[in-house]
Amino acid sequence: MGRGRAKAKQTKVARELKYSSHETDFDALQRELSSNSSSSHYEESDSDDQDPYDDGYGEYRR
Repeated sequence: MGRGRAKAKQTKVARELKYSSHETDFDALQRELSSNSSSSHYEESDSDDQDPYDDGYGEYRR
């Protein structure tokens, strides 16, 4: 019980997003996308060399 009001609000927000016209600032979008491409999270320097599953105790195992 109590989910009806939350669901109604979600439906209202979804309907507003779907049917309202939003002005898109393409210049700002271009600036944001170009700034993210220079500092991509795929370009990690030290973590590429390390094994993510290495716990540091490999030399002590048989």
